[in-house]
Amino acid sequence: MRVLIVTAGSWGDVAPFTGLGVRLRSAGHEVVLATHERFEQAVTAHGLGFRPLPVDPRQELASQDGQGLARAVSPPVAMARLMRMARAFMPRLTAGVADAVREGTDVVLSSTVTDPMCAALGEALDVPSIGVYLQPVHPTGAFPPLISGARSLGAYGNRLAAQALWLGSDPIFAPAVSALRRELGLPRRRFGGPLGLPRGRSVLHGFSPRIVPRPADWPSGHEVGGYWWPPVTPDWQPDPRLVDFLDAGPPPVFAGFGSFVTADSGRLSTLLADALRRAKVRGIIQAGWSGLHAENDDLITVQEVPHAWLFPRTAAVIHHAGAGTTAAGLRAGTPSVPVPVQLDQNFWATRLHTLGLSPRPVRYQRLTVDRLSQAVTTAVHSPVLRARAQDTAASLAREDGTRQVLDAIERLGRR
Repeated sequence: MRVLIVTAGSWGDVAPFTGLGVRLRSAGHEVVLATHERFEQAVTAHGLGFRPLPVDPRQELASQDGQGLARAVSPPVAMARLMRMARAFMPRLTAGVADAVREGTDVVLSSTVTDPMCAALGEALDVPSIGVYLQPVHPTGAFPPLISGARSLGAYGNRLAAQALWLGSDPIFAPAVSALRRELGLPRRRFGGPLGLPRGRSVLHGFSPRIVPRPADWPSGHEVGGYWWPPVTPDWQPDPRLVDFLDAGPPPVFAGFGSFVTADSGRLSTLLADALRRAKVRGIIQAGWSGLHAENDDLITVQEVPHAWLFPRTAAVIHHAGAGTTAAGLRAGTPSVPVPVQLDQNFWATRLHTLGLSPRPVRYQRLTVDRLSQAVTTAVHSPVLRARAQDTAASLAREDGTRQVLDAIERLGRR
């Protein structure tokens, strides 16, 4: 079958779909990934087709509203700033998704952000459409809403809070998707449910039930199968300087914030260097989208390095708790030091701590040298954290997260 995967966001929102795409292609399907132009080379390097989507996520995160989102100290403030950003780019993104789907496909697999558009397009073009989510966004009593960062409010409170958050998110999608439905000649659909998505829709989740068990109150068709691991780029080789550094002493601590963009990268770089020195560990800082940089005899800075290669060679991983980086740390069996910044990162950071795989998260807005160095010391020297991390990695290695998606595609092919 011709399979189109549609996703938008940072590299962490794209990389798992390259792994899923490679698996589907190896089963004989023709796979095309539609996402932002800045990721074209990273997608096509794995032999997948590519269709461009507008909007540069790095530019959006570096904007005034993007910087404000990173500084938000509460979910309502974060949601307000996210809506301001979305009002500017969502119409362009929706038009780009429509163009990508109209180029032709037998089935559409759509991520959380693009699913409302893809569902409407599938309905109008009579093309099967399946949600493929990297986050558990459907309301449930099992845990608090994804971006709340709050402790559990109990089953009733969690569900009520999640439904309120969904209602609050409608302005992000409703204007652009409603306009798309009018353009497609579809009847109006009331927003206020699951982003206006039809009942009975299949949503397959790319994370492990070991990390987030499937909530019992989720609707039929919402399943959790396991992670979709990004493949390492063919012919990739590590920088000899990095290899020499790794060989020159005990395993270092990795520190990286991925797609997070800060206007003061110098301050964050210095803070990381000081915390690693105070914790008496060697370190590797990844520049990321903020351009972090700090070096000394026990510290180097690197550009993009596959997490699957690097993380198993480290003593601990300091990260922003994005879904992709969290998964990579779990796969490596390495203790994490989560420093969540925004959106779903608080959720993943809380999961790591709840499962005994990390010290207590240190929110970026409260990050200090002292707090970070203490968390690093705990992560590096706790035999309990390391044992639990290694046990979790062994469990994840036995899962086949892509199997569920492959089975769904093949069922469609038999119809």
